[in-house]
Amino acid sequence: MRGYVELFNLGKTYDTPKGPSVIVENFNLNMEKGEFIALLGHSGCGKSTVLTMLAGLNSISDGGIVVAGREILGPGPDRGVVFQSPCLLPWMSAFQNVMLGVERVYPSASKAEKHATVEYYMDLMGLGESMHKMPSELSLGMQQRVGLARAFALSPKMLLLDEPFGMLDSLTRMELQEVLGGILEADGKTALMVTHDVDEALYLSDRIVMMTNGPRAKVGMEIHVPFERPRDRQAVLSHPEYYHLREQMIEFLEEQEKLKHQPHAA
Repeated sequence: MRGYVELFNLGKTYDTPKGPSVIVENFNLNMEKGEFIALLGHSGCGKSTVLTMLAGLNSISDGGIVVAGREILGPGPDRGVVFQSPCLLPWMSAFQNVMLGVERVYPSASKAEKHATVEYYMDLMGLGESMHKMPSELSLGMQQRVGLARAFALSPKMLLLDEPFGMLDSLTRMELQEVLGGILEADGKTALMVTHDVDEALYLSDRIVMMTNGPRAKVGMEIHVPFERPRDRQAVLSHPEYYHLREQMIEFLEEQEKLKHQPHAA
């Protein structure tokens, strides 16, 4: 079955002094338009490798990737990327950091149109009163809001999130999960998020893809998340399936952890 986003027989091999090292092998995933998928697995299994190949920031060794009917051959504005670190230019204000991408993607738009786009997404992220502050004047959570605004302002076909809340404290993390979930639901954006957080994956995603250990990591298990949208955290936590799904995920991760320590695991 073809999807809006297709990753077929995807593979990544690095050359090392000891010979080729296969990080990801035969990774297959189809995503529907507007679907939010969380990608989980142990550190080093290749989650971020898959995401950076999808972003066009990492070359593909085997297989291919298609987004909206077009094969991915490199980076492009059709895919917005948000990393764990906000990656803001420190000599530019929050507004200027978001405007930088807008000017490159919409060169023919009027100045007023560009300003309206930047202001809209910064307001949406709760940055209305902090637009013209420098990154050094913003908390890490506010900086990450700028990173999210920058990605959304480009109107990408899909959003790629590499542990976007991994550096934040738990309260800020939960707050930004609410912000991201709300905007994605309103916008209908297709999204893939790498995370280590089981609860974050259950709260935000429509489907969870669990990766096997590397080397030669691939899809090991998929979980369809049944919670209705729009999501309410308390309703999700009290859903009869929540702890069953959570246990399934933890059992998979524990099994992969055991395999790591077996002599034939590789």
